[in-house]
Amino acid sequence: MKGKFITLEGPDGSGKTTVSKIIVEKLKDEGHKVLLTREPGGIDISEQIRNIILDKKNVKMEARTEALLYAAARRQHLIEKVQPALNQGYIVICDRFVDSSLAYQGVARGIGIDEVYQMNQFAIGDIQPDATIFFDLPYEIGLARINKGNRSTDRLDLESNDFHKKVYEGYMEICNKFADRITKIDANKSIDEVVDQVLTVIKEKL
Repeated sequence: MKGKFITLEGPDGSGKTTVSKIIVEKLKDEGHKVLLTREPGGIDISEQIRNIILDKKNVKMEARTEALLYAAARRQHLIEKVQPALNQGYIVICDRFVDSSLAYQGVARGIGIDEVYQMNQFAIGDIQPDATIFFDLPYEIGLARINKGNRSTDRLDLESNDFHKKVYEGYMEICNKFADRITKIDANKSIDEVVDQVLTVIKEKL
C-alpha cells in the first residue's frame, strides 16, 4: 500500500470529528491527497449497519451482536473505500477503527479485548493503521460536551456513566498495550491547540 492509514480514537465528545475536518483541510492545503472517513459508516452498506447499531429503539441488542455488526461494517468499509484509497497513495484519516471495538465491546461490554481483537482480525486481515491518535479527555467532560451541544444522542450516548467510565479505562489499557502505534494527545485544550498536536503527530508519521 502506498498511502498512510491514520486512525483517530477517543471517548464520546472528545472532539475527534471536529478536529479531523480541520486537519484534512490543512493537509490538502499543503498538497497532500487526503481522504476523511468514519466508522461505523463511510459507505452505504456500513452506514445502514451504523443506523442499526445506534438506533435508540434497539435496546435488546446483545453485546456480541453489537461487536459483530461493527466488524461487518468495518470489513465492507475497508474493502470498498479505505484499501482502494491507500493503494492510490492517499492519506486516509478514519474517525474510529478497531480500537473503538476493543474499548467499547471488549472492555465496557465485558467481552474481552483479546476476543474482540480476534473477531476483528477476521474482518481486517493484514490491514493495520500506520498510526493511531488517541484524544485523551476525561469521559465526564466528553459527556458534558455532548449534553451541552447540538449533537443528537444515539444508543451509546445514553449508556450509564459507569459504561463510559469503563470505555475510558479500556482505552487506557489499549494505549498501553499498543504503545508503539498509539500516540496520546491532550484533548482538553483549545481546538487550535488540539489541531496542532494532531498535525505534529501525522507529519512525524509521514
